[in-house]
Amino acid sequence: MRQSPRCGAKTRKGTRCQAPALSGKTRCRMHGGATGSGAPRGNQNALKHGLYTKEALAQRKHVRDLLRKGKELIEKM
Repeated sequence: MRQSPRCGAKTRKGTRCQAPALSGKTRCRMHGGATGSGAPRGNQNALKHGLYTKEALAQRKHVRDLLRKGKELIEKM
């Protein structure tokens, strides 16, 4: 048991977790090595508001560029 590889997770203290990693995994059962841990496939919770979609980011960048160009134009006048 003492020779088994240890979990690679970082604790709040900043040190590595001392629990043994599950066989064939790099994490212990408490840090995501257990079967079924983590978010389900196709998790739709991340798409709740659409604030960070590619389209929304591109639109905000376009608006920033337009505002910057408008300010430069006003300064030239």
